[in-house]
Amino acid sequence: MSAITTVGLDLAKNVFQVHGIDASGQVVLRRKLRRSEVEPFFKALPPALVGMEACGGAHFWARELMRLGHSVRLMPPSYVKPYVKRGKTDAADAEAICEAVTRPTMRFVPVKDVAHQAAALELKTRELLVRQRSQAISALRAHMSEYGIIAARGIPRLADLTAVIRDIDDRRLPDMAREVLLELVEQIESMHERIERLDRRMVRRMREDETARRLATVPGIGAVIATALQALVPDPKSFASARHFAAWLGLAPRSHSSGGKERLGGISKQGNPVLRRLLVLGATAQLKHVQRREPSGDWMGKLLERRPFKVAAVVVANKMARIAWALLAKGGTFRASVVTA
Repeated sequence: MSAITTVGLDLAKNVFQVHGIDASGQVVLRRKLRRSEVEPFFKALPPALVGMEACGGAHFWARELMRLGHSVRLMPPSYVKPYVKRGKTDAADAEAICEAVTRPTMRFVPVKDVAHQAAALELKTRELLVRQRSQAISALRAHMSEYGIIAARGIPRLADLTAVIRDIDDRRLPDMAREVLLELVEQIESMHERIERLDRRMVRRMREDETARRLATVPGIGAVIATALQALVPDPKSFASARHFAAWLGLAPRSHSSGGKERLGGISKQGNPVLRRLLVLGATAQLKHVQRREPSGDWMGKLLERRPFKVAAVVVANKMARIAWALLAKGGTFRASVVTA
């Protein structure tokens, strides 16, 4: 059997599929591996190029195989899919991965170390708690509206509803409904405390980390966004420019051009949705601050005069992403004159 130079590894929970080729591109290996067999197999294999899709467990296996001397490349699954010839099987996926990893124009995902994964886990946990809190608040508002009790939108105004629920003298709510709604209120308050605890932890880490402090000098970027940028962008130099970074986040227009005609649609919304959403929220906070103050001639004020608010928020988020990439890739701190010039 010829020496294996390139391996496509299709990851799974228990059964992995391996597809190997030699230097001439001939297939020399097709094999299934149990989870316990993966490490012994690659330990006995001479150093090779191993391709994997960037999915659950990919960063762990990438670190393990790199420790064994192999060169590992992770690829977005959407970039591998076009190389699947027909049908959806583990063997076909492994073959497609093996072919895609050798393409000179393929884009790869940097392998995260344990620290970056831990920071990303904290961010994902916070996002889950925020989403669950929003669901519980929406359920509470819907249930209260069944009894004709309405409160203004926003978490601060939620206290108006909780006051009614805890007021046993308010006869608009039957006792059975009050008991059930108290369970929802306690769940919301518990999640709110957990989110605040995570936020305080992020602020503390930001103050201790030099890179996070530099990112926080950008208007609209606080502890949560700075932590997200560090956790989800482990290698900023893998992007050719700030424009490529903003496009990777999905903050650039979707292009559908042909025949010399340029057609640009809405933003592509590709890339990491958590990081993109946080940047848009940071941009929204900046624009609301601009709306509250006296009219000015700065670029944000002029932008709001000629574009809808949400469109302007995406524009500002795009600019924030470009500035953040420059700080991550080139160092330094933010200077206000760069934006207002």
